[in-house]
Amino acid sequence: MSAEGSGLVPGDHPDRIRWNAKYGTGFVPSFRPHPLAERALALGQPDGPVADLACGPSGAALMAAEQGRRVTAVDVSEVALGLLGAEAGRRGLGHLITLVHADLSGWVPEPRSHALVLGIGFWDAAVFRAAAVAVADDGLLAWEALTAEARRTRPGLPPEWCLQPGEPASLLPPGFAVLDQAEVPGRDRRRLLARRDPAIQ
Repeated sequence: MSAEGSGLVPGDHPDRIRWNAKYGTGFVPSFRPHPLAERALALGQPDGPVADLACGPSGAALMAAEQGRRVTAVDVSEVALGLLGAEAGRRGLGHLITLVHADLSGWVPEPRSHALVLGIGFWDAAVFRAAAVAVADDGLLAWEALTAEARRTRPGLPPEWCLQPGEPASLLPPGFAVLDQAEVPGRDRRRLLARRDPAIQ
């Protein structure tokens, strides 16, 4: 297992502080893969790595590695990455997972470099666009984030953290086929699953 990006997130970064506190002493991760990740990993994909963005202590990263795929797991919290890395080591998967400690606003992937890009529980339109660029031909983009309706019960949520009507599908670049976009019942969230189709111009 390798780690990259150490030191690139300032110590006073508010998201780093918040998520490190969440994943600190006493937190017990389930490492259960998210249903959207399970669905995406069950679909046909080209050879190539998986990117798990804002991964936390991710069951999805572990599931992809168990399938023999290389995984780049990116998170602002080094505590979350430490939990994931330790579990990967226990399962003998450490050699397949690269841990990247970074703010996703600075994550710049190679174009068409990943068979699957996952973004679950996080929204930033610019990061979504970068993620779409990273999807290889015939690869998948799987995303889930809060919708604007979440602000009714959580008025402190910044609007830019929430999907607007039609998003994220409406922000896909040309060349993607939407396999599914749907609301998550009772969760004020929306899921997208899309494939880059080289036949679509």
